[in-house]
Amino acid sequence: MQIFRSLKYHNYRLFFTGQSISLIGTWMQRVAISWLVYRLTGSPFILGLITFASLIPSLVLAPFAGSLVDRYNKFHIFISTQIVLMLQAGTLALMVWLDYYNIVWIGVLSLVQGLVNSLDVTARQSLVVNFVEKKEDLPNAIALNSSMFNGARLIGPALAGMILSAFGENICFFLNFLTYIAVLVCLSLMKIKLNPTKKSKENIWFDLKEGFNYLKRSPNIFSLILLMAASSLIIIPFTTFLPVFAKDIFHGDATTFSWFESAGGLGALIGAIYMATLKSARNFIKIIIRSSFMLSLSVLGLALAPTLIMALIFTGTAALGLMSQNSSINTYLQTHTPDNMRGRTMSYYIMAFQGVLPIGTLIMGYLAHQIGTITVVAMEGLAGILIMTSFILYRRNRFKNIKEQLG
Repeated sequence: MQIFRSLKYHNYRLFFTGQSISLIGTWMQRVAISWLVYRLTGSPFILGLITFASLIPSLVLAPFAGSLVDRYNKFHIFISTQIVLMLQAGTLALMVWLDYYNIVWIGVLSLVQGLVNSLDVTARQSLVVNFVEKKEDLPNAIALNSSMFNGARLIGPALAGMILSAFGENICFFLNFLTYIAVLVCLSLMKIKLNPTKKSKENIWFDLKEGFNYLKRSPNIFSLILLMAASSLIIIPFTTFLPVFAKDIFHGDATTFSWFESAGGLGALIGAIYMATLKSARNFIKIIIRSSFMLSLSVLGLALAPTLIMALIFTGTAALGLMSQNSSINTYLQTHTPDNMRGRTMSYYIMAFQGVLPIGTLIMGYLAHQIGTITVVAMEGLAGILIMTSFILYRRNRFKNIKEQLG
């Protein structure tokens, strides 16, 4: 089938298998941490603060990570980060097993995860192009990555909801620890040949400046990264408040929360399957615009939803829009960036997505504490509509100027 055409490559098939297993564990851990923190504190602000700790390193370190990935063997970097993330999950499991419920240490471990992820995600994103032999299959491979991620987002929270109700958070953390074994086994079976890395004679600051200058010379790429940053700052933080919708607004429990996560996973999986069926990258800008509007309108709908069913539906459509937006931007960047700049370009994408997000969650968490969660989520949806309107006007004005310059 065309939708699975990237799986014909040995290395990508192993990558897909290992990451599919690991990501289920990762989503189980995310749900468990969110529920544990909110159960212990009852504070949306603390919930946003823990998310901030897990993601803020991407804002500061992502450009450095991109330079390191372009300098050294990205495959070896990827293996090393997976080992460290496995140890982090094991430490969380041990701490909860010993009944050591310490919010400070949970925050520290979330920070460690964020530090490692800033390097791990950059290396992983940059490696995908090496797992498929034909460049025309790269968009499909990236879309399948999104399908894998969101399939795990569908399965992981559902499992986490059952495990949290029956056994508690500890089992979720321990199972996540075990899933990294599958990743390491798959990586050890790969037969990958990377082009020899050309050692830069300049210091890392030169590489950082060179990467930023490339973005300034590429307004299409730069504008998409700015769009991603704006979404992460203002719109995407709505996901942080799903435990609040589950517990306080709709008076549910851990199972209700897992329904929200699974609804998001289902919507995103549908979007990922759609992206995987695309045979051309020519319409990605249109897809970005449409999916961004869907995301914003759905977030507004979630805030105004009168029933739990409607809230779950809007959560699913918001996730569909979010996945399509991210996947389209990711694919556009990877297919329009030269090899020697891919690591740095993707690091700015990761900084805009994962690095800006913790600032957004912290700000929105504080605002939710002051004026209420529903009001803040509604503001996020309205702001998203304004952001996309500005993006469209910018592109129209830019093309108008180009036409005038060409005469």
